[in-house]
Amino acid sequence: MQALLSVYDKTNLIEFARGLRDLGWTLIASGGTARALRDHHIAVTEVAEYAGSPEILDGRVKTLHPAIHGGLLARATETDRAQLQRWGWDYIDLVACNLYPFEQVTARPNVTLEDAIENIDIGGVTLIRAAAKNYARVTLVCDPRDYARVLDALRTGTLDETLRWQLARKGFALIARYDAAIANYFSQGDTLYLTLHRVQTLRYGENPHQRATLYAYEPESGPLGGTLLQGKELSYNNLLDLDAAWRAAISFERPTICIVKHNSPCGIASADELADAYRAAFECDPVSAFGGIIASNREFDEATARALGDLFVECIIAPGFTDAAREILARKKNCRLVTMPNLTIEPRYEWRSITRGIVQQDVDTGDPDGTAWQVVSQRAPTDDEMRALRFAWRAVQHVKSNAIVFARGEATVGIGSGQPNRVDSVRIAIERAGERARGAVMASDAFFPFPDSVQVAARAGITAIVHPGGSQRDAESLAVADASDIAMIITGVRHFRH
Repeated sequence: MQALLSVYDKTNLIEFARGLRDLGWTLIASGGTARALRDHHIAVTEVAEYAGSPEILDGRVKTLHPAIHGGLLARATETDRAQLQRWGWDYIDLVACNLYPFEQVTARPNVTLEDAIENIDIGGVTLIRAAAKNYARVTLVCDPRDYARVLDALRTGTLDETLRWQLARKGFALIARYDAAIANYFSQGDTLYLTLHRVQTLRYGENPHQRATLYAYEPESGPLGGTLLQGKELSYNNLLDLDAAWRAAISFERPTICIVKHNSPCGIASADELADAYRAAFECDPVSAFGGIIASNREFDEATARALGDLFVECIIAPGFTDAAREILARKKNCRLVTMPNLTIEPRYEWRSITRGIVQQDVDTGDPDGTAWQVVSQRAPTDDEMRALRFAWRAVQHVKSNAIVFARGEATVGIGSGQPNRVDSVRIAIERAGERARGAVMASDAFFPFPDSVQVAARAGITAIVHPGGSQRDAESLAVADASDIAMIITGVRHFRH
């Protein structure tokens, strides 16, 4: 049995190659892969030697030879075998191959066209396509994570056509995505190709009569790229709420909790201890927190798990959970736990479907570099007010427009969201905050079209306001602020979230 190894990513390559040799396989490899094997004293024949044809054009042509592709594409028939033998070739029964990192290279700032072109893989794509096409006989391994699985199947005699078909599907998906990335790069935005992989057929969509499916950018990916640790499968609405909560929580640097209900935060807080952050976030709107989604930007610990008490929580998402926290949360039988691999938002774009199309935009990760806040009121904010304003401004970016956030310290005390006019959002925030509005600060995701929002906030006891500015009536809103001794800051940046 012969295996061809030609990989850019050499993760776990040596262990895989040794496993094949131990099983009696003969190894063929392209130049760089062959050198890596020889460095570890693994016997291998170079493609150039096997094909009787050298690598040429500085490695641009390595595996593109009939000896290679004949060995891959030949069927298990006497006629095909005879044709191979006539030229002194043989079947190739397994291919381990992955591709030049075109997507990673072109994602770098200031990448050159030459760099992009040199990272377009030709031979590797052709190897994967040929092996996948002939999956009835040939095993394709295009993902290093599958090496152990394939070795186990070879050792136990369970590497059958079903497994080869699954691996072939993965290969076709890989080259489809790879070609889409190249096409997107060269189309310069004129055409967009997306490759998505089904992760889960959901029980239903927003409502029971709607069918729904979860797709991911990476094959075999978990929800949001994370892992479901506990509880039943996530629903369509769970996934939307988890995404909103996670984005909000990881936008803060200090230990932070965000509680989301119906895709909009109902409480956000930061503190030295995660449990204190949870308590402050919960107090913003205890009624809405029931049945909500909780996101943490720190490992969820025992103290925070105990702080939940008997609150019904749909899901908790965090970078991890301590063993003690998991033991406590296991008693909440209907609570799902999702662990996330890192604290980043990927990719940098987001898409939303509209009738007969989609719209694309950059992810809003906060104020652009160089944003300068301007104090426009007669009174400047105190240090405590400025700290609260900065917290409120980051929080309001994650609230559905029209968005209003009241904050004290590093905790929301009132949130108004999703209203068709801004003054109603202010009134809702006041209702949620109650007496805590007096002495709080206010953030507005967009300018005030009329001074009424500032007037209502002033009567509630708000002492400082941050907003983008830019309204024709900014002067009227500022006059109300000055008359009420409210400090006002203009950022020049809007943060709508529709």
